[in-house]
Amino acid sequence: MSATAPNPGPSPIRRPLAAAALLAALISLVFGLLLAGAGPASAHAALTGSDPSDGAVVDTAPKQVTLSFSEAIALGDDSIRVLDPSGKRADTQAEPKDLSEGSTVRYGVALHSGLPDGTYTVAWQAISADSHPISGAFTFSIGAPSETTVALPSQEAGGGPVGVVYDIARYAAYGGFVLLVGGSAFVLVCWRGGATALPMQRLVVRGWLALTGATLVMLLLRHPYTDSGKFTDAFDLAGLQSVLDTKPGAALVSRLLLLGAAALFIAVLFGTYAGREDEREKKDLTFGLAVGGGVVATGIAATWAMSEHASTGIQTSIAMPVDVLHLLAVAAWLGGLASLLVALYRTPDIGSAAVRRFSAVAFGSVVVLAATGIYQSWRQVGSWSALTGTRYGQLLILKVALIAVLLAVAWFSRRWTGRLTDSAVAPEEAPGEEAESGSESEDASADVDPERAAQLARQRAALTATKKKRIRDADPERSGLRRSVLAEAAVAVVLLAVTTMLTSTEPGRTEEEAANGTPSASAPAAGGPVNLKMPFDTGGQNGKGTVRIDIEPGRTGSNDLHVWIDGSDGKPMDVPELKLALTLESKDIGPLPVVPDRLAEGHWSASAVQIPMAGDWKIDVTVRTSDIDQVTIDKNAKIG
Repeated sequence: MSATAPNPGPSPIRRPLAAAALLAALISLVFGLLLAGAGPASAHAALTGSDPSDGAVVDTAPKQVTLSFSEAIALGDDSIRVLDPSGKRADTQAEPKDLSEGSTVRYGVALHSGLPDGTYTVAWQAISADSHPISGAFTFSIGAPSETTVALPSQEAGGGPVGVVYDIARYAAYGGFVLLVGGSAFVLVCWRGGATALPMQRLVVRGWLALTGATLVMLLLRHPYTDSGKFTDAFDLAGLQSVLDTKPGAALVSRLLLLGAAALFIAVLFGTYAGREDEREKKDLTFGLAVGGGVVATGIAATWAMSEHASTGIQTSIAMPVDVLHLLAVAAWLGGLASLLVALYRTPDIGSAAVRRFSAVAFGSVVVLAATGIYQSWRQVGSWSALTGTRYGQLLILKVALIAVLLAVAWFSRRWTGRLTDSAVAPEEAPGEEAESGSESEDASADVDPERAAQLARQRAALTATKKKRIRDADPERSGLRRSVLAEAAVAVVLLAVTTMLTSTEPGRTEEEAANGTPSASAPAAGGPVNLKMPFDTGGQNGKGTVRIDIEPGRTGSNDLHVWIDGSDGKPMDVPELKLALTLESKDIGPLPVVPDRLAEGHWSASAVQIPMAGDWKIDVTVRTSDIDQVTIDKNAKIG
């Protein structure tokens, strides 16, 4: 008895095309809106302080300008520029000096001596440890503010057309990774028969092409993205070499090498593996492909972990493996979902067992995502106020809401999966149809023209496939599953876009610290230069004089100390020995010895003098004017 299918409505060929067009339009809309509203990528590092500070008016010209950041950064030779009111360079144009100590990240540039009064502009540009460019500018004044001809930069680092193309490539890279890894895992774990299905092959290959192309674009645009902002510098060999020497450049090159191994994996999966018929051989090859593919997928995921948010900040040794697990879980879930959608719409052969296996894989991926996501959220946000009051926190809330919607839709998919049967997948032909096919076979055999026989065979195969597809599309359980999976895929597109935006947005923890001006672990405590004047008398001949001490910048961390000794006649006085010690009696810290070096007659200095804590420090000075004449004097000063 022949199976009669009800009217399937629109053409079964048009429906998948319409669904694909709808999904493509949704992808374009989502990414267009996100890119339009995203602007230049915010970075992990943030400027937390400067000396002089923004808008400050100082009485005398400082010897240097220092900038403090919340995280480690990379600076070039011309990354910090100080411009006088006329726009000329006021700094010595030397390489920025690294003044970092412990968790304090600070850089400084020396200024010319004898700078006139007026308003000075400090423009800076750097690369955050998580690969994103950052830039900014501020002003300070010497003596009194004045007019300035310097125009602050209108475009932030990482902005402009180059930034837009680079961001598009970043989105494409994540999308390609999801399709490549998720599609391959779907074939190996859920539906091994998919290795012979052309739509599945195309899905995985397109994922590989998207990831490879996006990685190449990011590598070529890395130098313009972080420096010049010009497309013409994409093929600048010197710029490309400088990129290869950085952590992000090394990560992109490593990804390209791993994608070469991924190409070999794809060739085996859809070639040798698909052609194997012996079950034992196929089982062994499945294990080998699973292990090899897992290693390659983990390596590719690690290229993101080693160069973005997970590689900097707190607990990096834990954060990086967690980030790799998170990315693999995302790929297994969302990439598998895309594969299931293609299989349901484009192939007639996927059965209920494969759908149920994917359901189990998706559940496991969600568990991993929940565990790793909670840790990542705590690490990057840190407080409830940062969760609700920063862009990163708001995007994170949106991501959680989208996951909740996706899980709700997935619940409906699981209900359809429970009802799914394979009865409609391979319908039997009616006796009349079988007789007709047999008659056609006899005619084809009798026909000596092999070309005609091949044509008839293709026609019969197309007719059989059309009948199977029509009956399959008429199956209410399978139709319901297709609709719910399509809804899941639509939500997943938005979720993937938001997740990608999170990777290029400044984490809430550092954004809140920078906005509140919190010193945290990197910004210097408030304070100022310390100037002391202490008379002394060693009791011997020519034993009287005055010690003058300057401590700059007079804050916690690294300081420069200068000592001048004047004799009773007011002229510079040399002494055989000079020693200093710092003591914070309220905290039982010290004495911390300082042995300055003689620079000139009556002038000594010591650099990188560490002040570990702010407070009222006692400064002891020991002066020896002869073999037997020596005195120790002291004075208190507030430092930090």
